[in-house]
Amino acid sequence: MTSSSRLLYPAPAWIAILSLVLFSALCLAVHAGGLLRYAFPAGSLAVGAFLYWRYPLLYIGFTWWIWFLVAFVRRLVDVQAGWADPNPVLLAPFLVTIVSLITFAKELPKALNGGGLPFVLCMMGVLYGFLVGLINNSPQTTIVPLLNWLAPVAFGYHLYSNWHIYPDLRQSFQRVFMAGVLVMGAYGVVQFLIAPGWDRFWLQNQTTQVFGTPNPLGIRVFSTMQSPQPFACVMVAGLFLLLASRNPLRFLASGVGYLSLLLSLARSAWLSWVVALVVFLPSLKPKLQMQLLLTLLVMMIVVLPLTTIEPFASVISARFQSVFAGQNDVSYADRSQGYSTILTDAVTNVPGLGMGFVLQDSSIGGNDSGVITLLLTLGWLGLLPYLGGLLLLIASLIQSREAMNDSFMSAARAIAIATFSQIGLNNVMLSSFGMVLWSFIGITIAARQYYAKSALISNV
Repeated sequence: MTSSSRLLYPAPAWIAILSLVLFSALCLAVHAGGLLRYAFPAGSLAVGAFLYWRYPLLYIGFTWWIWFLVAFVRRLVDVQAGWADPNPVLLAPFLVTIVSLITFAKELPKALNGGGLPFVLCMMGVLYGFLVGLINNSPQTTIVPLLNWLAPVAFGYHLYSNWHIYPDLRQSFQRVFMAGVLVMGAYGVVQFLIAPGWDRFWLQNQTTQVFGTPNPLGIRVFSTMQSPQPFACVMVAGLFLLLASRNPLRFLASGVGYLSLLLSLARSAWLSWVVALVVFLPSLKPKLQMQLLLTLLVMMIVVLPLTTIEPFASVISARFQSVFAGQNDVSYADRSQGYSTILTDAVTNVPGLGMGFVLQDSSIGGNDSGVITLLLTLGWLGLLPYLGGLLLLIASLIQSREAMNDSFMSAARAIAIATFSQIGLNNVMLSSFGMVLWSFIGITIAARQYYAKSALISNV
């Protein structure tokens, strides 16, 4: 089998994927982008379901690429067919991801009696929030939030349940995120320098300027994703997986990846990168630590010169200085005001408001906090099982000694913990954040199970 044929193997899977790609490209080429508003999510669901049943590894990669690219497709559609918000195109990743709920449904009895119990607790919390939402809000407003809460947890469990193919899962993640960092990082730099028309159109229809201005050198980079913060979260995950990679393209990918991460001006993501490094480095054996430090040194040599030349230097340095501005920073003041205004009501609302509620004043910063979102959506009755299950999984990650010999597992654990550390600043349970958090929890727990079973077999 030639290298080109291996690239598109198995053929039925790639026929399905490329059919969706070519159909979408054809619609855009003939200026029929409006057709994609419903055709793209429907086609994505069909391809995702086919891959789930027939080609599980490609299903995982396909799911991640839909998350990477769906906002970019939405902007291409909107610039042709006109602004639409909410936009059905954005349902595609939730529909593809929720297919993995089949795994949870099939294995529920086994999950209740084994290591899947924390996932069950989280699902119980989500179900409670949905039921309260049905009581307090209209059914139409609760469906999309339910997908948003449920899909990441289901995908995390799906990864965990496939622990027996962990080496294949690891290779799939490394390939997907290598290509993802390279593509999204390169586009992010282009986006900052030239501000393509579809990105300008999207910014012009925003009610706030927190994402920058619609002109070259004025955009806070969000690349192919929905906004700077989710993009930066995914980019941190991808860049850490590159540290555990031996692919020669990792240095090129890191160059554009780190530059676009800095140009996103997402300070919480920058801080989470530091958290991930603090977790990652001590968890490795001395030999792997030396390899990591050498890799970091080479990446710094590649990246630092790019950040010291214009037009990048002034934008990045100004944002870095704001990290230490504290109470003088406008964003800090907005978040503080939001927390002080909402936190008391959130803590005292025992049953919660359920899924589908909307804060009356979204300008005060409460929408950004994962803590406040948990309290308001799930209440204490839903929060306790959800947070309890999540903390049990985090504790299991910390106890994973097997990560010393597996740099990918160690990186995945660091990514999960670093993402969770942003819970006071971002809704880390939902959307792209939730996918990063639950995916890397799931694959780390899968790795732990794989090594435990392998050790048991070798001792027999």
